[in-house]
Amino acid sequence: MSDQYGKLVLRVVLSAMLLFHGVSKLVNGIGPISGMVANAGMPPQLAWLVYVGEVLAPVLILLGIWTRLAALVVVGNMVVALALVHGGDFVKMSKTGGWALELQAFYLFVALAIALLGAGRFSVAGANGRLN
Repeated sequence: MSDQYGKLVLRVVLSAMLLFHGVSKLVNGIGPISGMVANAGMPPQLAWLVYVGEVLAPVLILLGIWTRLAALVVVGNMVVALALVHGGDFVKMSKTGGWALELQAFYLFVALAIALLGAGRFSVAGANGRLN
């Protein structure tokens, strides 16, 4: 039973932390992201996918609906963020002595763990729900 609570904790923490980023982009827009995407030679409209990775996917993970798929979307979102925004930070340390990409790594690897583990019992779709 404790593994079910562990899955719930992972889902809630990842979702809550990512939703702060998503809500910020809902409030302030995605202009800077569109610019980064365009500078990378891609259509700036792709920036709208940030809403999928930082709003829709976290909500699905939180609720436990299509959890594995939503977690893989977050993994993809983080890989793109690392490539577009944080490419030069892989060997840097933060001012407090930690790895400069520890937050991004947290999001990526917790999402990967959720994709592997599934939502668990405490989800809208239940332990045996589709893609959970």
